[in-house]
Order: sequence, then structure tokens, then C-alpha cells
Amino acid sequence: MLTTADLESRLSNNAITVLERRYLKRSPEGRILEQPADMFRRVAAAIAAAEDQFGHGEEAAALADRFYDAMTRLEFLPNSPTLMNAGRELGQLAACFVLPVGDSMESIFEAIKQTALIHKSGGGTGFSFSRIRPANDVVLSTKGVSSGPISFMKVFDAATETIKQGGTRRGANMGILRVDHPDIMDFIMVKKDLTVLTNFNLSVGLTEEFMKAVEDGREYDLINPRTGEPIKKLDARKVFDRIVDMAWNSGEPGIIFLDRLNRDNPTPHVGDIEATNPCGEQPLLPYESCNLGSINLSRMVTDDSQVDWQKLGDTVAMAVRFLDNVIQINRYPLPQIAEMTRANRKIGLGIMGWADMLILLGMPYNSDQAIELADRVMSFIADQARDASRKLAEQRGAFPNFPGSRFDEDGEAELRNATCTTIAPTGTISIIANTSSGIEPVFAVSYLRQVLDQDILVEVHPLFEAMARAEGFYSPELMKAIAQKGTIQSFEEIPEKVRKLFVTAHDITPEDHIRMQAAFQKHTDNAVSKTVNFPHSATRDEVAKVYRLAYMQGCKGVTIYRDGSRDMQVLSVARSSEPTEQPNMPVESGKTGHKRERPRALTGKTYQMTTGCGPLYVTINQDDKGLFELFTTMGKAGGCAASQCEAIGRLVSLAWRSGVQARQVIKQLIGITCHKPAGFGENRVTSCADAVARAIIMHMQTETEEGAAVANPVNHGGACPECGGPVEHEGGCCVCHACGYSECA
Repeated sequence: MLTTADLESRLSNNAITVLERRYLKRSPEGRILEQPADMFRRVAAAIAAAEDQFGHGEEAAALADRFYDAMTRLEFLPNSPTLMNAGRELGQLAACFVLPVGDSMESIFEAIKQTALIHKSGGGTGFSFSRIRPANDVVLSTKGVSSGPISFMKVFDAATETIKQGGTRRGANMGILRVDHPDIMDFIMVKKDLTVLTNFNLSVGLTEEFMKAVEDGREYDLINPRTGEPIKKLDARKVFDRIVDMAWNSGEPGIIFLDRLNRDNPTPHVGDIEATNPCGEQPLLPYESCNLGSINLSRMVTDDSQVDWQKLGDTVAMAVRFLDNVIQINRYPLPQIAEMTRANRKIGLGIMGWADMLILLGMPYNSDQAIELADRVMSFIADQARDASRKLAEQRGAFPNFPGSRFDEDGEAELRNATCTTIAPTGTISIIANTSSGIEPVFAVSYLRQVLDQDILVEVHPLFEAMARAEGFYSPELMKAIAQKGTIQSFEEIPEKVRKLFVTAHDITPEDHIRMQAAFQKHTDNAVSKTVNFPHSATRDEVAKVYRLAYMQGCKGVTIYRDGSRDMQVLSVARSSEPTEQPNMPVESGKTGHKRERPRALTGKTYQMTTGCGPLYVTINQDDKGLFELFTTMGKAGGCAASQCEAIGRLVSLAWRSGVQARQVIKQLIGITCHKPAGFGENRVTSCADAVARAIIMHMQTETEEGAAVANPVNHGGACPECGGPVEHEGGCCVCHACGYSECA
């Protein structure tokens, strides 16, 4: 068993930062009350205590030691709510929930209330809004018309915005609409304005009928959910192209193949699967929850670079028992969730450290050899997990809904758990384990991290640093250069065999991403969370090709992200200076254009903005070449806020007169937060700087030619809003590897 000192030496600086910020128990005053070893002991003891309920209390102490060892050796970690809450008063240990949303005010607002309770307890929620009648449909009880599902989604979004999850996890939602819903085109386009539904990931629920219509180039029916009757037809290819176009523009909506989710639904007699959790990897019935855990594959490699199958099998068996125990002791936020979860007892055992395992085995991520190993590893994990579940069923009984399940129909032996495997994103727990996330390629070979004293540190992948030193090409200067470049592929001083091993998400093709996802999906009960990364130069046709490939190769859903596609992305790594097509931007990096002289008279407009410091008046003037200057006046005279806003105005004016585009100014100011935000939902102003940016957006949308193309952007990707570190799109989410921030919790 590891001592406290051994554990602390094993944890990276980033891991300790994440644990201290988000996981360790604190006093009401915020003082840390436990060390990492204490946390793991707390969790292990709480989960092992479930043995008492099965008549095996004498095994609890030994099992607690086994759980503790697995976690402190960073071989297995449960999902974040279990680490945070096991053995504590809250006791809510599940990460994934799905709630039903019906076609009535009572059902909709009951779901909003239940969402609040789940978010308060630290969980994320998924919804299908497909049962809500379309906009402008009749409402018989009032003789009025329906406002449609999107309007109600905004109410869910506003509620989520106001809920704080105990200071440890933010609210996250998945919103799904069937492709045959009459409001589907509005749903696809809703995030053209990125300030809308900011607490939602969106996915279109695609059907087999729709995909066949796309391939055949024909129309398909839209069905009114109120009547179940077709009301009009749409061209399937045009709808598909619109999904592709929006995903190309902003990464959303994703797609989920609904009929495939239900093909693998283990309990169809209980209900149909209509929705998933926020990152899309966990399909669930209404009122169902699931707890997740991940095995660190980088710890399953022998000293002579072979897969340690015995250790992997033992770890799977231990993890299945751990997760089944979680179901037993979990304190569910709603009685309906407790009932449904215990009736199906779904668990989601997955992996992390896949990319690191491949490096240790000497296999490039984008090789046929790696795909073949993915198939073999996940097949082994699935078989071992199912076997462990059967053994638990012999001791504890099958899950109550087993009679009538697909397993029962197929004549299989009884199982303790309706599902056993899920590939989830592992953003923060992979930071704790100091390994690569989920089945994603390595985040970065080297990257820059800003620490609290504003110093910039170069973080180097430990396996790369070890190999660089062994091969004799290590130097601090090279590591910094790699961090600024973001990839090692152009560094000829690095041996080719090393360059092939250390590929990042942008070094491989989108097709490679899909092939890897499909290999794992083949042996996964639930779904696989993964982001397919595209370079900024990717075309819409390339996105469409990947969607079709995902469908053909058996994936259950796809999330894509084209680098830099969201207006607010501050790139995680430096890019080489390249000429742009932007007319007012200087071509050479680091140089400014000729500063325009101010004429005697200018025209403009003044905008009143509401901020937490009072009303802010923003005046924007322009000349015949475009935006020229910006002035601010605070409604309250004097004070620090007024002086800061004046400084912002002067710098913005200087930037515009020097040729900097308004878009670039917006990118730097939008989403900056302070301690006095104002408003909520899409009208929320997070700071005076944010108010200035929003005033510029308003001006551009009404007064400039390029304004029509400007959406209200928010801070997605690139720079972490909490620590300023680099953020990566992975596993269907934005994750900061420096501090553990996760957009999707």
C-alpha cells in the first residue's frame, strides 16, 4: 500500500492543483481539510462499506484497501462526483442523468425543478425536447399557439446559469431534438448566435430512415409529436448539409444515431432511449442515472513493453464491483432516479491513458496496428466486465429489470448490470492520473502554462521528456519551441520514429479519429465520447465525409471541432504568422499598420449598457474607412471602474486606428468576468469589458457591412476562463489541463 509520501511523489503538480481546487474537503471558510491520500481513503472506505448490505461486511476492510491501492497507484479512478462526495454529507456519486420533458407546462417546469436539484448535487443532465409540439402549433386549452421547444430550452439554460454546484462543478446539459421534428431547422441553426444556450451541448437525433433518405437524395417526413402525423417534408440532403455547415462553423450541433442507441437498449420493455448525458457517451432512459469509472491503460504495460493482460483483467473485476457498490450507497437527488437506476443498475467502465499506452508499446496512434490493438483491448475489457457482472449476479442477484431484457430473450446468464462499459471523457481525472484523456491522442507534447505569479512554465509530456533525454535531443530551448509550435512534426532534429509516436489531435486525419472511435465502439455497451479534430482549413465536404464514415463504421454519435471555428477561440498553441484575407489586419505578425489621423468631425452612436457597476455609455465613432474610436462614460462618476473603462476605450481606439479589426477587439474583451456581473441568460453582462465588447457587436450588426456576419461570441476553447491556460476540445468538451476546468463538468 502506498504511503502518503509515495502518493504525493507520484502525483504531478497539475494533479495536486486540480485536487486542491476541486476535490479535497474544505472547511466553511475554504481551508483544505484533507490531503490526497485522505481523499482516496475516504472514497475507498465509503464504497467498500456497501458490502455490509450484501452480507459481506467481513470483506469490507480488505476491499477498501484494494480500492485505495487501485486509486493511489492511479490504475483506476471513478467519476468526479464519487471522488468529491463519497463519504461526505452530500453523498451524490453519479455523473450522468436523463430527465423526461413532456408536452405540457406541468411536465416542462417539473423537469426544470428536477434539473436544479440534479445540478445542485453535482450531476449533468440530458434531455430530449422532441415531445414538445412545434412552434405555432395549436394549444387547445388556451386557444393560443405553442412557442416550441427552443423557447423552453432557453428557460432550462437560464435556470442552469443561476445554479452553482457547490463551487466544485458547473451545470451542464445535453439537448437533443429528433431530425423529424418540425422545428429541426431552427434547432440546427440556434447556435449561430453563440450567446444562446451556452449551458447546452446540442445534438440532432438522426434516424435510420433519415440517413437512408440522405443517401438516396430524397425527402423525408416531419412528424408533429402532438398528433404523431406527418405535416410536411424536407429534403434530407439539405438538412444534412445544414447540420454539417453549422458544425463546420462552430462545432455544434453534434449528431447521435437514435436507432442505434435503441438497437443496443438492454431493456426495451422498460422504455425507449431518447437522450444521453452532456458529453453524449451515456444513453439513458428517462429518470435513469449512471456512474462511471476509468482504467488507466498506461499503468497496464509491463516493463518489457507488453500489455499486462492479467493485471488488466484483475483491475476490470475490481472496478465492476466498485461501480456496483456505488449504485448501492448513492444518495440520489430524486426518488424516481433512485428507483430506475437500481432497477437497471447500469455502470460505465471505460479507459484513459490509451495514447500513452500506445507510446509505451511503440505504436503510432494513427497506425493499423493501433486500431487492431484497440479492438483487442476493448473486447477483452468488455468480456471481463460482463464476466464480473455475472459473478456479482450470482452473489447479489440480477438487476431487477433483467426479466424481459435483451439478455433474458437471448438466454444469457443473469447479469448484475444492464450495461457495463462506456468510453467517457476523462478530462480532470486523467489530469489526476497524469495520463492522456480517454481514447484521445495526447493533448500536447509540450505546452506553456501560466502560474499564479504570472511566470510561464513549459510543461512537457513525461514520456516525451524521458525519450528525449534517452535519445540525446532534449534541451529546454527545444521544449519551449515545441510548446510554441504545438507539434513536433516539423522538428527534423527529433528522430522520425519519435515524431511518429508523439502525434497530437491535429497531427492525424479526421478519418483516423473515426477509425479509432469505431474500433472501441464495437465492444462498448453504451457509447464512445470523442472529438474529431479538423484543421482550420478543413472544408464542409470533409466534415460531411466524416459524418458518413461514422455512420458506416457503426459509431453511435459524432462530435467534431474545426480548429479556430468559434469566434472567441484563443489558440492553445502559437501558430505561424500567415497572411490573412482580412482587409484591416496587418499581414506581418508583430507589426502594425499606419495609424490613421483623426479628422475634425466623426459620426457615431452611443449605446447604454447595464453593468454591475452601473450604467455604462459606450460611444463608437467611425470614418470613411470603418470603426475609428471608442469612448466610455460611467453612470456613476469617478471610481476605479470609470478609469478602467476609459483605459479600455483609449486602447480600443488606438487598435482601430492602427488597422486592427473590430472582431479581434471583441475576441479579447468578450466574456471577461468580474465580481459584479449583471443580468442573466443571453443578456448577462459579465464585466465592463464584456459590456464594451457587446456594444461593439451591437454597432457592427446595425452600422457596418460586415456586421451581418457577426454573432455574439462567448469564450469557448483556447484560453481557460479560470487560469488562462490552454484549453483543448476533447471527448466532446473543452478541458484545461493546467487547472482542471471543464466546460462540461
